[in-house]
Amino acid sequence: MPGWIKTVRPPVSYTTPLKAKQVGEYGYKDTSTADYEEGQLIPLELGGALRDPKNLWPEPRYGNQPAASKGSVEGKHKTAVCNGTVKLDAARKAIATGWTTALSQTGLS
Repeated sequence: MPGWIKTVRPPVSYTTPLKAKQVGEYGYKDTSTADYEEGQLIPLELGGALRDPKNLWPEPRYGNQPAASKGSVEGKHKTAVCNGTVKLDAARKAIATGWTTALSQTGLS
């Protein structure tokens, strides 16, 4: 269902303080939380935990691999899992270990 993630995503009252904490833990020089999106290691579309800090991390909104680009990779994997061309565990592992190379790891590039 299009738009489903927006209905289940944790509220900013939860993600902003977590993001601020994690930006410091990751040692990012840019500490403005507005420059990051609290993304999921395992995407929600593939069963990732909604509020588990171990599944959430501050993704930069800028640079060579902005957070917005990750959504396309996640969507392609969700479609592939649903139509049976990629196994769920393979999609999760590929995205979690390196979303920028996940499409080639699962043969979707």
